[in-house]
Amino acid sequence: MDGERAPGPVRDAPFRDPRYAPRSLEVVPRSDGALVLLNTTPWSDRFATTNAALDHWAQAAPDRLWIAERDTAQGGEGWRSVTFAAAQRRIARLATALLALGLGPDRPLLILARNTVDHALIAYAAMRIGCPIAPLSPQYGQAGADPARLAHAAALVGPAAVYVEDGAAAAVAVARDAVLSALPVIASHNLQAGQLDLARLDAAAETGDLARPEQAAKLLLTSGSTGKPKAVICSHANVSFNAAQIEACYADPDPPVAVNSAPWSHSLGANAILHMVVHRGGTLYIDHGQPVAGRFDETLRNLREIAPTYHNMVPAGWALLADALEADEALARTFFSRVRVLQYGGAGLPQSVCDRVCAVAARLTGTQITFAAGYGSTETGPTACNVHWINTRAGLCGLPTPGTTVKLAPEGEKLEVRVKGPQISPGYRGADGGLIPLSLDEEGYYRLGDAAKLADPDDPLLGIVFDGRLVENFKLASGTFVAAGALRLAALSALGGVAADAVVCGEGQTGVGLLVFLNLARARAVAGDEAADLAALAHHPAVKAAVQAGLSALNRDAGGGAARVTRALIQRDAPHAHSGELTDKGYINQSMARDRRADDVARLFDADPDPEVILP
Repeated sequence: MDGERAPGPVRDAPFRDPRYAPRSLEVVPRSDGALVLLNTTPWSDRFATTNAALDHWAQAAPDRLWIAERDTAQGGEGWRSVTFAAAQRRIARLATALLALGLGPDRPLLILARNTVDHALIAYAAMRIGCPIAPLSPQYGQAGADPARLAHAAALVGPAAVYVEDGAAAAVAVARDAVLSALPVIASHNLQAGQLDLARLDAAAETGDLARPEQAAKLLLTSGSTGKPKAVICSHANVSFNAAQIEACYADPDPPVAVNSAPWSHSLGANAILHMVVHRGGTLYIDHGQPVAGRFDETLRNLREIAPTYHNMVPAGWALLADALEADEALARTFFSRVRVLQYGGAGLPQSVCDRVCAVAARLTGTQITFAAGYGSTETGPTACNVHWINTRAGLCGLPTPGTTVKLAPEGEKLEVRVKGPQISPGYRGADGGLIPLSLDEEGYYRLGDAAKLADPDDPLLGIVFDGRLVENFKLASGTFVAAGALRLAALSALGGVAADAVVCGEGQTGVGLLVFLNLARARAVAGDEAADLAALAHHPAVKAAVQAGLSALNRDAGGGAARVTRALIQRDAPHAHSGELTDKGYINQSMARDRRADDVARLFDADPDPEVILP
């Protein structure tokens, strides 16, 4: 069952020291049924702007590697790396050049590029002069992308200039947008006529840190899972203090080493990874792999060379890495050689995946590695809660980060998560440049729209568990309430790795149905056919039987009611990225998937289902 450790010798292995600070929690029950949790651990506000930490490490550890990426000039065999001192000097000169272009606090820089060293340099240069950056997913500018998505983002941001990695690749998307086509475009490669070369964008003078803590450092777009994306204002203080809160969870003097692919267009990659590394003086190896079948090989290549001390991935990545660790002992020995904390975020992790990773670690090293999780949203920095104690239970949100207060407030039959803390955004940027406030309750807590509950009602120190998105949950025709998020996790765990993800359907229907997306490697193993594609595997009898058996087991454990799955349909393809159905964080936008696959949803609930519909 999801959230419970598998029995066996893994459970008896000792844990490698994750170097966590002790937990500190105040718990205040209220008469209205609300529960207030406050983390009283001290945290430091010494860095109040994004460049303050960078300047500190340029002096304290000038020769330490800050950031690296595969060197395309060497065919990707080596690494292009930049130390803290070299980066700080380049950023300070770039900042002077950006000032000359007219960028500043009210004139943002829109970034349409993947994670690269150049992306990091120009981003911190802009923030150095108080200029907000607005990094968008590269998907917005790719061929086949909906131009309305880029137009909406550009109108929200109101940029004064654009940075792109590849001038030629982005030229069409920029030229067809009424806002962007009139702006200066800075590019790193394949420059087109009129574009500015980042390598030549330099100045003799270096600009100091001109930013103020209350100014906007970043405008980060939400995922759009509940409507059109909104531009969240991340102030310098919000970003910097959230990194300090994360640092205070550790009693660890050593800087972290990370290999990470989380996109900087979202707060997980931009703040919880990139700026956390800057804040703690660590080293980040940029991973250009993606957590989808066929594009994960680059991640494995990087992990064969670089042993991280901290590793954070979305659950889709962990599922793929579990496959690889079980199959490749050399990879596993390198990966587990010095890693102290494994972490996931962005979506829920099936317990079965956590158990498989832990089993490999215990077998090869004789120790277990703690599995952490982070919880929050773009509006919360992103980290409102995290697991900062030894743990191998999936599904935890953790406890509030130091200096954060979480209120679990009654909302219908659930408890809604509401948050206060120094990392909370001041609001959203409106299309006119004005401030749109967050949704706050009467006490000033930000309402996330998620439900949660204590993992153990008798021991709050064991943390809180996610109890579904209030906006994603629905009712069946019988009036039975379906907690879609919890059911999705339970189903993925029951399917034992043959499914990469699933979309929960059934609003107004007599039962719950699933659209199942296959894990290509595991489905091929089940089918005994290493060359089969997703379309063929969706029809394969052995694969269908595995899905049916997993869901039947889920239903036996669930008993009756809304936790049962009555129908499933395996998808013939992977989630679609360009439409936004698959976010670049690697999880599925459930509502968009249901809309895009309306015909398959109709097939699920047809009174006379066709033979491809699985009936557990």
